[in-house]
Amino acid sequence: MRIQVLAVGKVKERYVAAAVDDFARRLRPYASLDLAEVPAAHGSDAAAAMREEAGRILARLSPDDVVWLLEREGEEWSSPELARRIDDLTRTGTSRLVIVVAGTFGADASLRARATRLWSLSRLTLLHEWARALALEQLYRAHKILRNEPYHH
Repeated sequence: MRIQVLAVGKVKERYVAAAVDDFARRLRPYASLDLAEVPAAHGSDAAAAMREEAGRILARLSPDDVVWLLEREGEEWSSPELARRIDDLTRTGTSRLVIVVAGTFGADASLRARATRLWSLSRLTLLHEWARALALEQLYRAHKILRNEPYHH
């Protein structure tokens, strides 16, 4: 199964970019990984920005993609639960899992409607750049769990 992390905007903070790069490098031996970005919308109209960014994301999705949208109001999973969900997708022949990280204002309703699952990393509001790094870290941890390899106790 291929995994794509599709995010709005570029990572601006060097320390976050380093974390994204590090966890992507760690994950690649376990999974086919693609990091992709769509441009962030500009302006102060949150609703318009969310619609514009959602349109850019939706245009990059295939009908058969499984889409997990990072969303504060989504389901919270433990690391072993995440590993089981990834294993289930692999076993059922899913060809691509797309993890979507919305922009500063959040996700438009059209994007939430397209999502297969809403995944919450935390009930806390996180910077979308940090959410990207945390999602990659958890994907890496899930693959280590699936192979019974040590990572952190």
